[in-house]
Order: sequence, then C-alpha cells, then structure tokens
Amino acid sequence: MDQILGMSEPAQQFFKDSCRLVKRCTKPDRKEFQKIAAATAIGFCIMGFIGFFVKLIHIPINNIIVGS
Repeated sequence: MDQILGMSEPAQQFFKDSCRLVKRCTKPDRKEFQKIAAATAIGFCIMGFIGFFVKLIHIPINNIIVGS
C-alpha cells in the first residue's frame, strides 16, 4: 500500500503545480502581443535572409566543384 501511495504522490504534486501555474498565467494584452509578433516576424525575416545568402553562396561553389 505504501508503494502505491509513494507512486501517486509525485502525480498529485505535479497536478497541484500545474493548476497553480494555469491560475497565474494571463493572456497578453494587445500591446504585448504586438511586440511578441513583431519580434517573431523580425526573427523569421533574419533567418530567411541568412538561408537565402547561404544558398546564394552555395550554388556557385557547388557548380565549380561539380562542373569540374
């Protein structure tokens, strides 16, 4: 019986912690959401440009290596 209680205690503690976390969480307001969305969009653009330039440099190098 003690083993069953010992195994269920971490699950109960996890459930209590999860409930506490959900109660403390709030939805972002419009201004905060716009900041997060803008930062994410800038990050996507930067990663896209990096990928584009890597591909742009890789194509001529690949043609030189394969073309020989």
